[in-house]
Amino acid sequence: MTSPEPRHAEWMGLALTEARAALATTDVPIGAVVIGPDGTVLGSGRNEREALGDPTAHAEMVAIREAATRLRELSARDGKAGDGWRLEDCTLVVTLEPCAMCAGAVVLARIPRVVFGAWDEKAGAAGSVFDILRERRLNHWVEVYGGIREPECAALLREFFAGHRGA
Repeated sequence: MTSPEPRHAEWMGLALTEARAALATTDVPIGAVVIGPDGTVLGSGRNEREALGDPTAHAEMVAIREAATRLRELSARDGKAGDGWRLEDCTLVVTLEPCAMCAGAVVLARIPRVVFGAWDEKAGAAGSVFDILRERRLNHWVEVYGGIREPECAALLREFFAGHRGA
């Protein structure tokens, strides 16, 4: 695990805002943002599996798709060559450790850094259950910064699930 930077906590605040927005659709409150090389938000997302009826609508996937679209648009506007799907020099910030699907998408999108809040001891793929992001047999490896604002991220999830169990 690599030492976090001060900006990571600030960016996690943006992901937490997205996570809270997921509560309006009864989706699990997980939020994500993709930060570009200049520190601007290229994409943001929240879990939308319930809202969209889409099992792939995890916060990370939504944010990555939006960031890729934005990069493609920026490249076209600036007259630069760019495919949009390579999110090189970007940072994915997410409130919960990515699952295997999302970790795979990070690797395929060539995202070099992932910052996450709470650990996922049941399905995490950034060091808990699996470590896809740093799997040496793959062609891309990712710097991982875990536990950023972990108490806030974990509390949001605990409260959500406590409310669903009691209902």
